[in-house]
Amino acid sequence: MSSFTVNIVTPSGSVYNEEAKFLVANTVVGSLGVLPNHAPLISPLKIDAVRIDLADENESDWVAVNGGIIEIRDNVVSIVANSAETQHDIDVSRAEEAKQRAAAKIEKAKSEQDQSVDLARAEVALIRAINRLKVANK
Repeated sequence: MSSFTVNIVTPSGSVYNEEAKFLVANTVVGSLGVLPNHAPLISPLKIDAVRIDLADENESDWVAVNGGIIEIRDNVVSIVANSAETQHDIDVSRAEEAKQRAAAKIEKAKSEQDQSVDLARAEVALIRAINRLKVANK
């Protein structure tokens, strides 16, 4: 069976490097499915889960990706992300705490019109925490 290489890197280093037969990622313009011999492409990514169907197994790996770009070229899918965590590396209790903190900041900003809280940053933090929890529970 034909396959391709998936590399996910962050400023901290390599997070993921495996052979795959299929990948699904969400770009800013919609969902993207990748099979072997995909046409070259570069696109920005949303904060979302990336599903990677492994080449040699009937299993899928999940990676929580927090923005970045995807490049597809010569049967290599490279994702350069601001941050990323595999399903097994996510600390669920830490993600749950981040979700609660972000939700509290959003509520405070909306109810008190508190200018000290950056609402946009709190909303992004909430989306990131929810994404991490979603991937952890796959």
